[in-house]
Amino acid sequence: MHIVIIGNGISGITAARHIRQLSDHRVTVVSAETDHFFSRTALMYIYMGHMRYEDTKPYEDWFWTQNRIDLLRGYVEKLDTDRRVLHLADGRSVPYDKLLVAAGSKSNKFGWPGQDLRHVHGLYHFQDLQAMELATASGINRAVIVGGGLIGIEMAEMFHSRHIPVTLLVREKDYWSNILPPEESAMISRHIREHGFDLRLQTELKEIIDDGKGQAGAVITNTGERIECGYVGLTAGVSPNIDFLKDSGIETKRGVLVNDFLETNVPDVYAAGDCVELRTPRPGRRAIEAVWYTGRMMGETVAHNICGKRTAYDPGVWFNSAKFLDIEYQVYGDIQAK
Repeated sequence: MHIVIIGNGISGITAARHIRQLSDHRVTVVSAETDHFFSRTALMYIYMGHMRYEDTKPYEDWFWTQNRIDLLRGYVEKLDTDRRVLHLADGRSVPYDKLLVAAGSKSNKFGWPGQDLRHVHGLYHFQDLQAMELATASGINRAVIVGGGLIGIEMAEMFHSRHIPVTLLVREKDYWSNILPPEESAMISRHIREHGFDLRLQTELKEIIDDGKGQAGAVITNTGERIECGYVGLTAGVSPNIDFLKDSGIETKRGVLVNDFLETNVPDVYAAGDCVELRTPRPGRRAIEAVWYTGRMMGETVAHNICGKRTAYDPGVWFNSAKFLDIEYQVYGDIQAK
């Protein structure tokens, strides 16, 4: 049996490893992002000089050959579930017997004028890191970051580490106030400003201005203010990366719809990770959870189901952790913001 996995992130690679432990099936992982699996949460440390790219790869490059997991670099353009074939952008075709869609997320864009200019990126893919490096090398006077979440503060700290001034546009009253209780949210807002960041609360992006060379030169806010900058970070959340599934017959809403066993409506097609939307999430849990540990758990669960060991996905108790500069954040259980 040939099992094909779209995506070499934490979900896809965890599934590949466990499929190999559970079976002798042929396994192929297809990804257009990088040749090898790396820790996405470590992107900021590469830019800040704390780690090299090779330090973020949990497995040596020979690991995949030794474990008979084939890696294929390519972008999946179309999926034919009737004939069970993937069509890649370069014209290649990849047949499968069972398929796992683990294509991850993409940074949100909300139709802002100028959002497709050069030097306008999120912070999710390895290519986003490369864009930041390229922009930094050409010299930028300021970075404007749109969004008040965990990725936003990471990107801000990255630019700050290279002495590039940063302005953060946050539409809420305080930083991450949709998650943190009011007192803690206000504390984080103060902490960000105390570290030298230009935090603009209750401020939204209206437009990104072309500098005349096809790249970001300034932003206009909803108050009409113009802020000169050489880079715009779009960190107002992420959404499932599922555009390529159009006309595939796989049911989607915001994400790929799956049941408790991570099965789609199409026989022998499964989904896991950031791109998944659970039809019946557990009480207190969201249908889409773009979090590293849930992606890992989904990868392990779906491997059992692909190999015939029927197992329901159970994420257990919610937990998450992050850092706001030098403040560590940890949460366990169902903690309401209000």
